[in-house]
Amino acid sequence: MTEHRLGVWQGTATVLGGVLGPGMLVLPHLAAEAAGPGSVLAWAALIVVSVPIAFTFALLGLRHPDGGGVAHFAGTAIGRWAYALVGWWFFAAVPIGTLAGALAGGIYTADAFGWDGRTAAVIAFALLAVAFVANAAGLRTSGRMQVVMVGLLLAVLATAIVASLPAVGAERFEPFLPHGLGGVGSAVGVLIFAFVGWEAASHLSADFAGRRLLTATGLTLAAITVIYLSVAVTVVGSGAASSPVPLTAMMRTSLGAAAEPVTGIAALVLTFGAINTYIAGASRLGVALARQRLLPHRIASPHRSLMVLAAAIAVVGAVALVRPIGLDPLLRATSACLAAVMFIGALAATRLLPAGRMRATAVAACTLTALTLALSGSYLAVPAAIAAAGFTARAIHSRRTRRRNAPGNGAIDRRSAETSVGAAVEHGPAAATQPRHP
Repeated sequence: MTEHRLGVWQGTATVLGGVLGPGMLVLPHLAAEAAGPGSVLAWAALIVVSVPIAFTFALLGLRHPDGGGVAHFAGTAIGRWAYALVGWWFFAAVPIGTLAGALAGGIYTADAFGWDGRTAAVIAFALLAVAFVANAAGLRTSGRMQVVMVGLLLAVLATAIVASLPAVGAERFEPFLPHGLGGVGSAVGVLIFAFVGWEAASHLSADFAGRRLLTATGLTLAAITVIYLSVAVTVVGSGAASSPVPLTAMMRTSLGAAAEPVTGIAALVLTFGAINTYIAGASRLGVALARQRLLPHRIASPHRSLMVLAAAIAVVGAVALVRPIGLDPLLRATSACLAAVMFIGALAATRLLPAGRMRATAVAACTLTALTLALSGSYLAVPAAIAAAGFTARAIHSRRTRRRNAPGNGAIDRRSAETSVGAAVEHGPAAATQPRHP
């Protein structure tokens, strides 16, 4: 059992930080571009979709707390192969997504203060460094920091909403569906990135005492409902939707020149909240995967897992510098991996949660995550490639292990080893990990 426990407010701040991310800086503009005033319907639809998904993962975390999160759920319900798939998808998506998010926040902040692109990169890597240091200091420390950061974030968003209210006009909502229902569907595809994050908190489920994860999830849902709908309405009604930096445009209505530094701070807070939550969850998942021998066993400690994540981000960053890759592909690749994670997790929930309301919630979440996954389109190739690479590496490792254990190579009890592996595959990772729990 972990020594560190997240309280309700620290837990809510952590979950909220995972859902509210740097996408809020640009998504209101992109959604309005796709659907016009009808983008409000897209925001509302995804909020409705989020309810069963969020509570499904919260219920799973409550009944099956484990640092492996969705991977643990999938392995327990479906088998070791599902544990491996989900674990690899999430662990590989975090370096890509956190780098993209940090760069988005850095670019937005640099633009707000009139700095150049090099400064934006420095800001991005500074945000990543602070998040890694906070997590290395312990979950309780990063949780307290998250409360402060999310509180500041909510204040900035509330300021933007209130500042733009005087400029809201009914005429800007006409015509309401300039691109028809197809435009609303296109906006939903763009906005998916603003609604992933529920699965990240499940990796921290073991750090919540009692029913605090369920409470934190409910509070987070209430918060994003108010925030997202308020931003969706005011960004269209005030005309700020036409700006690529809509938060700045919203606050410029009443704050004037002060809007730029305020939104610069907002970009920092939004970005840090998201990357802090994902790094925290991925580091614990890395430990669980290493204990399952699905990653090198040498990283089976939180600090070593953090070091591997940091190295992976450095590699992705180097590739992005050598071969310039835009933020859009990075964000879409991340969303495809996380959508796949949520689908497998929701599928597992249909077997793990008891019949009745819990099972019905899981079935709804499974159906809705399948639709979300389908919207990833060609980017589904990313989780497919990760799965292929993972299983290929495991096959090579298994072949080498069999050669080392072959008669004449020092094998002591090959039959016992095969029995152990067979049990792990048959009964899933839960049975294999149980003896290792401290």
